[in-house]
Amino acid sequence: MTTTRLTRFAAALLCGTAIAPAAMAEEVIIFHNWSSGPEVAALNVLKDNFEAMGHTWTDIAIPHDTGSNVSLLNLVTGGNPPNVFLESSPGFYRDLADMGLARPLTDWYEAGGYLEHLPSSVIDSITVDGEIMKIPTAIHIDGMVYYNMDVAEELGIDPAAWDSLDAMFADFDTIREAGVVPIAIGAQQWQIGYLTHAIAASVAGPEFYNAIYGGEVNPDMIDSEEMRLTLDWLRRFQEAADEGSVNRDWNVTTNMVITGDALMQIHGDWMKGEWTAAGKVAGEDFGCMQIPGAIAVPVTVDAWGVLGDQSEAMDAAELDFASVVLDPEVQAQFAAEKGSTPVRLDAAGEIDACSQAVLGYLEDPEHQVANPHTMVDADWQSSLWDVLFNYWSDPSMTADEAIEQMKSNYDLILG
Repeated sequence: MTTTRLTRFAAALLCGTAIAPAAMAEEVIIFHNWSSGPEVAALNVLKDNFEAMGHTWTDIAIPHDTGSNVSLLNLVTGGNPPNVFLESSPGFYRDLADMGLARPLTDWYEAGGYLEHLPSSVIDSITVDGEIMKIPTAIHIDGMVYYNMDVAEELGIDPAAWDSLDAMFADFDTIREAGVVPIAIGAQQWQIGYLTHAIAASVAGPEFYNAIYGGEVNPDMIDSEEMRLTLDWLRRFQEAADEGSVNRDWNVTTNMVITGDALMQIHGDWMKGEWTAAGKVAGEDFGCMQIPGAIAVPVTVDAWGVLGDQSEAMDAAELDFASVVLDPEVQAQFAAEKGSTPVRLDAAGEIDACSQAVLGYLEDPEHQVANPHTMVDADWQSSLWDVLFNYWSDPSMTADEAIEQMKSNYDLILG
């Protein structure tokens, strides 16, 4: 689609107060791996608004954690590709480019004025090799603190008053003496990986974080004081974990906080879906905040991609889909169902207390970094998780030993 057509299309969208009907109705194949109750409800928000434009939404849905990128790539290479797909990995978009099937959207974003309404970390996460390739649909902060407000009141502790991790840990003995687990942690490899990059952003800041988790890894930062600081804090969290943490699922861990067995959990703020499903209200039953004293927060962005090399009618239908996803009112409705935060800073609708806090953090471009999965080489990320989980699981392993393993892995994978 030419820039001129994109400009006309964007202008038409901006002139209206509602999503306009499509000029040519198309059956659009949508590939995703969302299946939980909140996820399906959120998808239905998009589907209803998209089909109101005259198009037909046809699902290809697969279960979570089954190698969705492999299945998606198989569909593309097998000649039966979807038109729209839920995929954040930059490697997949590079594969599409190699096949001549990539669909850059930079001109469409610029013509429609969308970029000025998106946090900087969202723009970073949807950009691949200088072109905007993705349509962001939801924000989650990877390292949020969710705590039980009733438990905190009973203990006489105010988590909102913590201004550093040291202040938070200083209250742990008091919490334990009351028979409550201070912090619930699920010790699975991916959860430890997420906790570590949340700690890295929080205590070491964006420069170090991006040197390790960004698109270009700086090997000089592997053996650094910032890495040692990150690993030292990870060890303190490991020492604070309860005996039942080993291999505990994240949602089971969240339930410990909901039921009052633990005061809090630091995890991705998809935790909110568990709280709301239990009938709890943000700001009344549970509090939510960034890691105390955080220099920056890591941002997970769920995002869609669209296939290139389509017919003119399908090109237009794909942009209709993008306009639905990024509509300010749809963003608020979608977030309310999924338990996420809108990707637009100007989302129009009721935003709960936790999402309001997140949007406040994201007003500062210097206070946010992108989730590693949207930025970093997948093999390097996997190697980090291996080392970090070994470090967590073996209390005798030193930070120096972990760093040496990371350096060796870098030489093998990226050196």
